[in-house]
Amino acid sequence: MKRILLFLATNLAVVALASITLNILGVGSYMTSQGLNLSALLIFCAVFGFAGSFVSLLMSKWMAKMSTGTEIIQQPRNAQERWLVDTVTELSQKAGIGMPEVGIFPSPELNAFATGWNKNDALVSVSQGLLDRFNPSEARAVIGHEIGHVANGDMVTLSLIQGVVNTFVMFFARLIGYAVDSFLRRDEENSGPGFGFYITSFIAEIILGFFASAIVMWFSRKREFRADEAGANLAGKQNMISALQRLSEEYEAPSAMPANMSAMGIRSGLKEGLAAMFSSHPPIKERIAALKNH
Repeated sequence: MKRILLFLATNLAVVALASITLNILGVGSYMTSQGLNLSALLIFCAVFGFAGSFVSLLMSKWMAKMSTGTEIIQQPRNAQERWLVDTVTELSQKAGIGMPEVGIFPSPELNAFATGWNKNDALVSVSQGLLDRFNPSEARAVIGHEIGHVANGDMVTLSLIQGVVNTFVMFFARLIGYAVDSFLRRDEENSGPGFGFYITSFIAEIILGFFASAIVMWFSRKREFRADEAGANLAGKQNMISALQRLSEEYEAPSAMPANMSAMGIRSGLKEGLAAMFSSHPPIKERIAALKNH
């Protein structure tokens, strides 16, 4: 969950900053005296849409470390850290990827994430709460799941999809901005973009970007099943199922932490209707069923 949210937040910030800067500088050869040049506009949006996505990808490890307080294990200081490094080493070699950076972040949540711009330069980080409360087999399965994301190239594929989404969000936002600006300035001779174009385009980008994120979340849900399969292959199918069942049990228990349970996609509340469209992870029961049937 953290991996996806951090990527989306960084992407939104980069694209918004680029959009504001370009509008202030008046950059945009797609605007002509006859109106919008749609081909030029699409190319313009694609360049900056994919740039925002790949800048987010390149920054993903740094953002993850800063936002979660992850402490990288340079040299194991205790048996728990030694076990974590050895487990990541073993599973990474088994998955055929380069050794990731290994870290722990100080949180009572049952959580873990992996990120990085390529499978040989990744970061795998686990919460202290997960290490303390999961048995070694369950924790190993969770780590295998995260390494599966890396081995499957999910962050790169996510960046490509986000780049496409950014492109069309920027494209249609400017079409809307142009239409609104033309309506407001219909009696004026000057055909150049007015203040309404910039304000409307920016607001439309925010709104369209929010709804377009459902596409990215749909992709994320599909990849979770793949990561579960990878975790099962790397750490054992029953261990992966047990880890998911343990997460589900803690989540549903009266003493659970409903606001904080976000490991591998757990969130408080029901995932129904529109809310399900914006969930980055499918329901745990569906994931367990998929593993049992695999």
